[in-house]
Amino acid sequence: MTRGPGRPPGPSDTRETILAAARERFADVGFDKASIRSIAQQAGVDPALVHHYFGTKHELFIEVVALPVDPAVVLAPLRDAPLDALGEAIVRTLVGIWDSPAGVGALAAFRAVVAGGDESLLRTFLLEVALKGVRDRVDQEVGDGDMRIALVASQMVGVLLTRKMLKLEPVASMSVDELAARVGPTVQRYLTG
Repeated sequence: MTRGPGRPPGPSDTRETILAAARERFADVGFDKASIRSIAQQAGVDPALVHHYFGTKHELFIEVVALPVDPAVVLAPLRDAPLDALGEAIVRTLVGIWDSPAGVGALAAFRAVVAGGDESLLRTFLLEVALKGVRDRVDQEVGDGDMRIALVASQMVGVLLTRKMLKLEPVASMSVDELAARVGPTVQRYLTG
């Protein structure tokens, strides 16, 4: 008996295979250099299946890092903030996410990295998704945007560690606005100083 076209009967692990391939590609080459076609090739599927299961590359990345929110939506304040107020906007936005129910996933990813997990996906998310638009705005001399964003990331990772894991007071209980007012100027100096 010959089988007709389409998916074979029975359970399919295609979605999980694509996720595993995407996780590996994003970790190996980063968000920008990983293409839907290369992910599909690594998974052994047609690129149309990647689009079928996940939509865009951006949506696939969100699924890979298990983010409960779309970064494009929650990071909109960073795109809209004036350059001279960007430091406070970054602190307010990121701490606001960490303090929300959506922050549980970010904290879990951070804990996994601290415990010796694969840091490449978190690095890719920070540098190529969350802060990429900021990097482009602060790249005053060729290549210094990368340095500026690395300094911002170091500051924000420190705030995350202090506030959420070590729970050091008074940082752990400061309001988002107070934390933004106190840490924002340092972040601003990294961005434009």
